[in-house]
Parts: sequence; C-alpha cells; structure tokens
Amino acid sequence: MRFDFVKCHGSGNDFPLIDARALDLDDSVWAGVARALADRRGPVGGDGLLLLTDGDKLHDFGMRMFNSDGSEAETCLNGLRCVARAGFEALAVDRAEVRLKTSSAHAERDADLATGVVTIRETAGPAELDVTHWPLRGAGHQIVQQSIGNLPSARLFTAVAMPNPHLVSFVDAIDEAELVAVGTVCEAAPDWLPNRANVSFVELRGMDLFVRTFERGVGLTDSCGSAMAASVFAACLTGRVEFGVELSVFNRGGLVRAQAESDGMVRLSGNATYDWSGSADVDVDRGIAGDVTVDRHFNNEIAAWAAVVDGIA
Repeated sequence: MRFDFVKCHGSGNDFPLIDARALDLDDSVWAGVARALADRRGPVGGDGLLLLTDGDKLHDFGMRMFNSDGSEAETCLNGLRCVARAGFEALAVDRAEVRLKTSSAHAERDADLATGVVTIRETAGPAELDVTHWPLRGAGHQIVQQSIGNLPSARLFTAVAMPNPHLVSFVDAIDEAELVAVGTVCEAAPDWLPNRANVSFVELRGMDLFVRTFERGVGLTDSCGSAMAASVFAACLTGRVEFGVELSVFNRGGLVRAQAESDGMVRLSGNATYDWSGSADVDVDRGIAGDVTVDRHFNNEIAAWAAVVDGIA
C-alpha cells in the first residue's frame, strides 16, 4: 500500500501525518502503518502516526494517533496541533472542535510564537484525577504527591489523566536513568497498571517548567504535549504554580505556552511545523516502509523553528 503524508512536528514531537478522511482501513492496518512509518530505523521515522479523520455533528474533524509500537493513544496534544493545522487547511477554517479517541478538544489559530512559526492554541480536558479509571490498582482513587510502592523510586508522584494517564514527579534535577527505570516498569503493563502510563520528571525553573517524559508506546521522548499539560495541572494542583497563570513549558524539542484552570481545562499554545511532504510504500504485515518520495521541503518553516530552539539554548 502507498500513502501520502506530511512529516511534521509539535515542539519537536515528530510524526508522519496522513489525511485519512477518504480511507476506510481496519485498526490493525493502521497499527501496521504506524509501525512502518514511525520506525526510527526506517526511512521516515517518528514518535507515532497521526491521522486526520472525518468529523460528525459535534466535531469539524477528528484525530487519531498511533504510537510507534502500533498501540493507539487517547490523545497527543503536540500531534493535535499538527492535525488541527491540516484540518484548518482542508476546510478553510481557523478554529474547530476536534474529536479524539475518548474525548474532544478545541483548537484555533493563535498569534505566532515567532516569525514564520505556525502556532495553534488547543484546549483539552478536564484533567481526571481518579486513577481507578486507568486503572491503577492498589493506591486508592487519587495520587497527589505520594510515593507508589510498585515503582523503583521513592519520589512523590501526582497522577493526572489528560485523558491519557500520566505520573508526574517534581525534581530538583532530572535523572534520566531513574526516569527510564520507572517508565520501563510502567511500560511493561503490570497487573496493577494494565494499560501502562506516561512518566514525567519536571524541574521548576523560576515560574516555568522543564519536562522530560518516558512516553507510553514510545519510550524516552524529546517532547510529549499531554505530559506538558499534565505537568502544568499537577504544578497548579500542588501549589507550585497558580491556576490561571500562563507560563512557558520547555522540553528538549522546544517549548509551548500553557495555562491550567481550576476546572481541569488546560490550554497549550505551540507550533505545528511541516518539515516535508511525500509518499511511501508500506508493507503492513511486516511493518516496513520503503520507496520514499519527497515532494517538498518546507525550508522556511524549518528555519523559523530552528531559530526558536537556538534561542532557548
């Protein structure tokens, strides 16, 4: 099978994005496409696969996100901005209600973060604190600044679903080896956490945050939008940041502007950058991509985002 796609990223969280509105394929096929196109060892690579899907009576269009291992995530807020951009361009609109796997989100064009950086503001939530819905078993209904006995760490965690599950710990300095160790336990889908969870270590830098995430179905990643949203809400919930105040959230891929409200809604404003567009053959059964054709490089967008990242360093 051959697919057209755009290689894009939100805050360094990169994906092939397919306009799937006219494609009727089984989930097992999309899982194979994700494993092929998002394979870092292959010719495209990415943190997952994004799909722009049809809307319905309540939504202008939809989004699906498959991780690089073929599993489907409830959402991906960095990816949502990219899908929203594609949907805006397809429908000639600048705001939309977007259907996600288990929830909805609002997206709209925002003032550019920097010259030449296409910027989308997204509103997602409400944040969910009841971990029995994940499920996370044996820790009660809520985890706020608590240790979790099944993890190989004595750190305190706060559990937030956005709507995908996140364990957030605030640290003085990020220990990546420890983060990977904790993330690996969650990734193994133990009996007490059968649907796995994302794990983030977060540094408070003045009034801003720096987030490092071990992402479910991906591993250690330069950026995870829902992790940034969960981290902002957790920071407000634990009194580190005030609700209703906009701050910058940094990661290895760049940054977003974020604001959490006491009702659980979180707004993120960040880039939706196109790197290149093209097509590839996909062997769905083997999860292999090949014969990639590049039709266009978005050099101006690449340079504009590089200037933002260089300004952070």
